[in-house]
Amino acid sequence: MCCDRHAPKDRLFQLIVRRVAVSVLSTAPLHGMTAQAPHDEEYAFMTTTSSSQDARVAPSVARNRDPILAVLRRVLPPTGTVLEIASGTGEHAVHFAAALPHLTWQPSDQDEQGLRSITAHRAISGLPNLLAPLRLDAAAPEWPVEQVDAVVAINMVHISPWQATQGLAAGAGRALSPDGVLYLYGAYKENGIHTAPSNEAFDADLRRRNPDWGIRDLEEVAELAGRYGLTLVERISMPANNLSLVFRR
Repeated sequence: MCCDRHAPKDRLFQLIVRRVAVSVLSTAPLHGMTAQAPHDEEYAFMTTTSSSQDARVAPSVARNRDPILAVLRRVLPPTGTVLEIASGTGEHAVHFAAALPHLTWQPSDQDEQGLRSITAHRAISGLPNLLAPLRLDAAAPEWPVEQVDAVVAINMVHISPWQATQGLAAGAGRALSPDGVLYLYGAYKENGIHTAPSNEAFDADLRRRNPDWGIRDLEEVAELAGRYGLTLVERISMPANNLSLVFRR
């Protein structure tokens, strides 16, 4: 789930799995490609585990999960339900649910293979606070949830069409409880400028492969979120030229 750039960028799109939480039916194909996109460059190297043929492993998760968890421990509410958008393999969901037993973790995805992987990891973990995954399209006008206390999206915004981010902001605005948290993790430009040469090269590769993808401007994302009552309250530098963005309703 971009931007753990310990892996060379030129391996980015040796992808064998395609997934992102955005409906391919809601937008027209561009240049022969659908609106769906790979969720993370490390999915090129996903393998099945010996415990289950459906439980998949993305190496980037092992690198970014603990820095992300350190932020989540601080910004998430003490109790309640967290909706994770585009949960991918489900490894983040298991790691966070295990570390945050006071929270109920609700994973989601649109991709069938992703849903199977999340289900398998959940079964292996046996965690009582990790719910069965929801089939959820971030760009849809309605989500299959009523109210949650936090929404988490890891490495979704940059490798998906802008419509997915628009849907994410709108959906979070609808679903979040008062003082709810929207947490985004990934690579962003600031004031229209890339924060590192590697991010600039990564962005160029994304846009070359699909002009609908690309690293977004932090300010543009914050302005979009503001339309739905979500205020950017914290920007946190993360390893490998990523950022954590924390919004509150």
